[in-house]
Parts: sequence; structure tokens; C-alpha cells
Amino acid sequence: MASPRVILLAEDDQDDFFLTCEAFTEAGLKHDLRRVRNGVELLEYLLGRGAYQPGQCPSPALIMLDLNMPKMDGREALVELKAHPHLSHIPVVVVTTSRSEDDVKRCYQLGASSYIRKPPGFDELVNMVTLLSRYWFEQVELPPPS
Repeated sequence: MASPRVILLAEDDQDDFFLTCEAFTEAGLKHDLRRVRNGVELLEYLLGRGAYQPGQCPSPALIMLDLNMPKMDGREALVELKAHPHLSHIPVVVVTTSRSEDDVKRCYQLGASSYIRKPPGFDELVNMVTLLSRYWFEQVELPPPS
């Protein structure tokens, strides 16, 4: 099993965030899950701005990004994130309800590492987070946190 890592969830829906946390727990995964509610908060967290002070927010090993969020949606946040030289190496897994082929194509063009549709049920969600953890933290060689 992978050692605990920081995973940053950009998710505006409190219920979806809660279920995702429960799925990690159910799967026996001990990762440090952090939440931001929109693209603006995502960038503030990563850059240590606003409510997120430098040194108090550990760099995530992985970002799980919802597309449909207020203020700055996931597409816009992905553009900003991948354009920043100190952030572009962080893997971004888009996890969304969008079934749009245009969204899939656009997210990969913008630098998303993966695109996953939110599972319809809790058991499927547990399976998804288990597979994500295994893939990103046991199979893939990631750069060290900055």
C-alpha cells in the first residue's frame, strides 16, 4: 500500500467531497485529503496566497479537479496551473460529471493527466480511489514535491 500523500481536491460540492473522503477511508487509504472549492482557491492554495499562507499548505502529490465550479472553473484553473513553471509538474486528474467529448479532448489538450467521470455509486467510487492511489503512488514515478 502506498505511503500517505497529500491529495488536493478541487470540489465545490460538499456532499461529493464528503463521499470522496469516505471512499478513501473505506478503501483503507490514509492520504491527507485537502479541499478547495473553486479554481481561485486552488491557485491560492498552490501559490500560498490569500487564506493559504506559504509554508502552511503542503504541496500535493496529486490534484483531483472538478470541472464545474464557481468563480473559476476547472478548465480555467487547468490553464493557469499548467502555465505556471512551479506547478505544471503536478499530476491533475479531472473527476467530473461531464460526459462531453469536447471536455475530454480539451482537458487533455490543456495538460490533464487523466479524465474520469464521477462514478454513479459509492462502491464504484471506492474502486476508483483505490485504482487512482495504486496507479499514481505505486506504479508511476513522480517528481519530488517542490
